[in-house]
Amino acid sequence: MKFRVIARSLVALAALVMAMMVAVPAQAASASATFVKVGDWGSGFEGKYTIKNDSTTALTSWKVEFDLPAGINVGSFWDATLARSGQHFTFTNVGWNGSVPAGGSVSFGFLGTPGGAAAVPAGCKLNGADCGGGSGETAPGKPGAVSATGGANSVALSWGASSGTVTGYRVYEGTTVKATVTGTGATVSGLGVCEAHTYTVAAYNSAGEGPKSDPASATTTGCGTGTPGRPGAVSATGGANSVALSWGASSGTVTGYRVYEGTTVKATVTGTGATVSGLGVCEAHTYTVAAYNSAGEGPKSDPASATTTGCPVSQLPKHFLTGYWHNFDNPAVELKLSAVPNEYDLVAVAFGESTATPGEVVFSVDPGLSASLGGYTDAQFKADVQTLHSRGKKVILSVGGELGRVQVASAAAATKFADTVYALMQSYGFDGVDIDLENGLNSTYMGQALRALRAKAGAGLIITMAPQTIDMQSTGAEYFKLALNIKDILTVVHTQFYNSGSMLGCDQMAAYSQGTVNFMTALACIQLENGLRPDQVALGLPAGPGAAGGGIVAPSLVNQALTCLATRTGCGSFVPPRAYPEIRGAMTWSINWDASNNWNFSRTVKPHLATLP
Repeated sequence: MKFRVIARSLVALAALVMAMMVAVPAQAASASATFVKVGDWGSGFEGKYTIKNDSTTALTSWKVEFDLPAGINVGSFWDATLARSGQHFTFTNVGWNGSVPAGGSVSFGFLGTPGGAAAVPAGCKLNGADCGGGSGETAPGKPGAVSATGGANSVALSWGASSGTVTGYRVYEGTTVKATVTGTGATVSGLGVCEAHTYTVAAYNSAGEGPKSDPASATTTGCGTGTPGRPGAVSATGGANSVALSWGASSGTVTGYRVYEGTTVKATVTGTGATVSGLGVCEAHTYTVAAYNSAGEGPKSDPASATTTGCPVSQLPKHFLTGYWHNFDNPAVELKLSAVPNEYDLVAVAFGESTATPGEVVFSVDPGLSASLGGYTDAQFKADVQTLHSRGKKVILSVGGELGRVQVASAAAATKFADTVYALMQSYGFDGVDIDLENGLNSTYMGQALRALRAKAGAGLIITMAPQTIDMQSTGAEYFKLALNIKDILTVVHTQFYNSGSMLGCDQMAAYSQGTVNFMTALACIQLENGLRPDQVALGLPAGPGAAGGGIVAPSLVNQALTCLATRTGCGSFVPPRAYPEIRGAMTWSINWDASNNWNFSRTVKPHLATLP
């Protein structure tokens, strides 16, 4: 749910509370600054300092300074300003978080590179005095030497315990998690006969995953007898209505190989390659391969995915940032459209409105917003759309929102929707439409409407969707059905990962709490594993305090979730079943709330998108 109006009385109360927090400064000895390494993924880490005021009077400002080892750098940071001299880093409060009442606390964070055990601040000072408070929990140390013993279709592993606090251990084969345990041993089963396997082990806790162990290898028993071993890594390449596959030969006696999509055999060959033909345009397919002989079929390979060619040529970057722009007046910062910063690639204008005619959509600059901006007119808005176009940006009209009542529940309403939205595109210069209906979505008729609009506007039409999390829990939900029904013309789905409470992820193992990396990755996985291409999936999050009633996260966690989905590294306790390097990017509600929070979201997330594969 996206909020248009927040009661003015709440804003006034918040201002009063902030005013009451200002008092005489406390001495640094009465406060502490505690460091926690939130996550460490080897090539980088996230650090967080919490300043706690244990005195009886308020702090009116704070400054935290520390040293990092040579070669360790700080990139993005938030909720503070930074000054650097060599390896000495000084963070000071921004305007809104300098006051810390007695007994209160504030925090700031940053991303550093590279990570590792040595990437820890030293010599911390808070307002010139020792920080106190000690250090919080950090990721565990490297596990001890791993022992691997091959058995019948299995490998048994044991290792030395990691230093530090350990929640559990993950056993990896390459980048794939093969087991998650709480002790210092595991058995990987379901392997082939006479197969060589190499594993590493990493410990994790609430601060993240520690460094991996040295590798250990073993070979399963039964060499010279029985079914073939598991095929080597499968490579998949999409072509015109086809996917070409190749793989490493299986051990043992091999009669041939079967190529599976799910449980269906798509090809049977004698060599280590195959092409699956007769596929559709721009379709994602996932395959496994198994070898067989007279004794039976061996274990299947790890899956490999590819997308056939012919996907619509995108007018947007491979990884891009979307933001909603308010066409209404509320406590967030009011902005003319031309004031949207360059960090945003796609701007969704919120919102197109309904009329008494089913399916009809109308739009004009909101009178309240116009007054707040000193007389902002439709003509000025149209000129600003062209200004954004000149910067290489795209602007679409979002239909719906929290209060939206656009109804498309008949063929006549579908036609009216397509006709009126297309007319607005021609009049205002919009590049497409965003479907943000939070009630009453009919996938059949909305699908008809969007296909009719595509027929009018052409292949360059941008179509996005902003469902709530509950709308994308099952492929039987209307939003999910709509996304799959128009997959061939859909640009991206940026689900609102907020205002929802806890939700099940694609593993169906736990109800993950909103506002966490696990929540974003496990719920995005539902879409990624149930029919949408990775380039059609983005993460939608609030821009900061005030933007949502729940699920607000530090932008750095959005970055961590994107990296996890793209590379399967830097994840929380949930690790997706495969990497999705084409994950599209992020969306935020909203550009105006981002402005209210010092542009923290866009200035943190947009640069990170360029680091994705």
